[in-house]
Amino acid sequence: MSKFIPPGTLQAFEKDRNSHEIELFESSRERETYDNLGDLYSIIVTTESLERAYARNAVTREEYTSECNKLISQFRVAEKVALGKSMSAETFMQVYQMECPLAADRLLRIGVPEQMLSSNASADKTAITVAETAEHFITAMDALKLETRAVDELQPLLSDLMNCLVRLPEIPNDFEPNRIVQQWLQKLNLMRAVDEIEEDDSRQLYFDLDAAYQEFKRFLSDRNK
Repeated sequence: MSKFIPPGTLQAFEKDRNSHEIELFESSRERETYDNLGDLYSIIVTTESLERAYARNAVTREEYTSECNKLISQFRVAEKVALGKSMSAETFMQVYQMECPLAADRLLRIGVPEQMLSSNASADKTAITVAETAEHFITAMDALKLETRAVDELQPLLSDLMNCLVRLPEIPNDFEPNRIVQQWLQKLNLMRAVDEIEEDDSRQLYFDLDAAYQEFKRFLSDRNK
């Protein structure tokens, strides 16, 4: 048998509940902070979904690479805006209990899409890739000469360089320039976007990039003999 509910009880309950709603923010600045955190959260979750889709062969290599590069770029900006110097992205994922191991690996440690060495490319495409690779080497080294040390400025330069290096056809699996650039990318990805590398690291990075560039040119020279 249903219980008797006095007239007006439900209306009074709804009115009381609405008058005690919890506000997530008290100002437009707080609202913006929550929006920025939400954007960062969404990028991490989307990256996890993309990595899983690629592992299942649900997206093509071209689709994966394009979207992954976009997400990595967005992540760097969102991390800087949402977290600043308050916490690292790794701590953020722990605080919000984000179970996204693939995204963490891609965004925090590797910093570039899954690499697949190219084995077949037309002569025209190869020439373009070679030119772009040389350009990215020079751009990165010029930035260091100008004392650029911010992680969010250096990481994209090395990411672009890495993406060109892996598109070069017939390079060996142990190609030294790839190892050097990948090593520095991983180092930068463990830092926050607002961080800066020390002067010693800046000098070492320039030295390593110059050595990688010389090896890259030797590889091209030997291949054309």
